[in-house]
Amino acid sequence: MGPNGSGYKVLVIDDSNTIRRSAEIFLKQGGHEVLLAEDGFDALSKVNDHKPHLIFCDILMPRLDGYQTCAIIKRNAHFSNVPVVMLSSKDGVFDKARGRMVGSQDYLTKPFTKDQLLQAVQQFGIVQQEVQ
Repeated sequence: MGPNGSGYKVLVIDDSNTIRRSAEIFLKQGGHEVLLAEDGFDALSKVNDHKPHLIFCDILMPRLDGYQTCAIIKRNAHFSNVPVVMLSSKDGVFDKARGRMVGSQDYLTKPFTKDQLLQAVQQFGIVQQEVQ
């Protein structure tokens, strides 16, 4: 559970409306508050305004890709402790390594299941809570 006993505040960044909606449904069923962003620029303002506990970030997005978005979030001292989990339709070793290099905590392959998504929130939300 989140710091106030309820769910976590989770930001999902993906240019696919389908992925954003399914993630939103799964996370809300898990009792979490959900913020949605359709690209990296949209996400950066939402991170700043809403201060999520955890971020799911698609890798392949127009304008600002997931690696760039994650790197910018991690370079900001206020948000460097926020766990970022990369989302990708490819299950590649290179993608996972590159995600780690920009500071992501983990990697989920799309399409993900409700259980995979909620398990990641439980695993990384606890980390964030300990840091605060």
